[in-house]
Amino acid sequence: MNGSWETNVVAGSLFATMAAYALFAGADFGGGIWDMLAGRTETGEKVRAAIDRSVTPVWEGNQVWIVLGFVLVWTAYPGAFAAVMTALFVPLSLSLLGIVLRGVGFGFRHETAHPGTTQLAGVLFAASSFIAPFFLGDVVGAVVTGRVRPELHGDVAGAWLAPAALLTGVLFVAACAYIGGVYLVGDSHRRGETDMVRYFSRRAITAGVVTGILAAANMVVLGFEARYVFHRLLTVALPLVLVSVIAGAAALVLIVRNRTRLLRIAGALAVAAVVAAWGLAQYPYLLPGTLTLQTGSAPTTSLQAELVVLIMAAVLVVPSFAYLYWLQQHGRLSVTEPSDELKRAVATQDTQTGATTAPAAPRGHPVVVTALIGAAVVELAREAAGWIRRRR
Repeated sequence: MNGSWETNVVAGSLFATMAAYALFAGADFGGGIWDMLAGRTETGEKVRAAIDRSVTPVWEGNQVWIVLGFVLVWTAYPGAFAAVMTALFVPLSLSLLGIVLRGVGFGFRHETAHPGTTQLAGVLFAASSFIAPFFLGDVVGAVVTGRVRPELHGDVAGAWLAPAALLTGVLFVAACAYIGGVYLVGDSHRRGETDMVRYFSRRAITAGVVTGILAAANMVVLGFEARYVFHRLLTVALPLVLVSVIAGAAALVLIVRNRTRLLRIAGALAVAAVVAAWGLAQYPYLLPGTLTLQTGSAPTTSLQAELVVLIMAAVLVVPSFAYLYWLQQHGRLSVTEPSDELKRAVATQDTQTGATTAPAAPRGHPVVVTALIGAAVVELAREAAGWIRRRR
């Protein structure tokens, strides 16, 4: 019933990938949440500058984890992938829209010259930092309740609009704000920004308390809507739940005592333990109550090919990311002004070659940018509606 060892190893790798996405991309989403809540005061601008210094070097690379997760589900568990993508097409599309708009907003707000366009890009970045984690959490909650089944066809609104799914989405947003606040406290302390340490400490503590309350409420709701997962969370997965609670509380104590050395580890352990507890509580089901690892897995040869790819990723990708994060934590990726020697060398070369400074490229008008984004959103909605009609 529990599947082969290949199936279990790939499933464990899948949840490890989800944990990595929750830790790294979740912190980025949390930065966007605090960006939105910073306000338009002088302090708010300082907060946004601090968030940019922490997020800019690594935010693009963090989407690798969600891509790897989708590829693992698609190739190793095609039945579960088809069921989830069909039944939860709407929240998955909205989460993807949030991820895309977040990248657009973050990229353009650093490049535009017109204040209105810069403000629009900032709003896109901040608002989509709420949208993406909410709908990703909504998808997880819908799967846990067992309302996603292989025999269903078309979008299942009752699955992703269920109380457990919606509450899980809100919990994801709060957890991102918490882990983002914890990381920003550590980054601000490393840069010697004592005012930002105090600012993010208060907000990380608030987000941690809210996350704990939402997690407790979600457990109560799961007791009614996801009995199998709820029972296993209180039995076989209970040690991991306790690890998450203890680590989360320890992180808050470290913030209060201004001890940042182990702060990141405690915060990361709290989030990773939750993901591990979810995986263990749902085991051996891919879709609780209907599809198990054994019945929903791809052929053994496909799983073995997956393991080869995962080994290659562990050898090539993981060290690269580790080095990237090391550079970011040691301040090696910050933008610096060119030295006087380099400026003189460039000026001399331009004089010798007769090069002239090229005129600046025209900036996009805010009306045009808004129209293009609106047209893209309308086209996505139209395609989604047509797809749903064809399925029905």
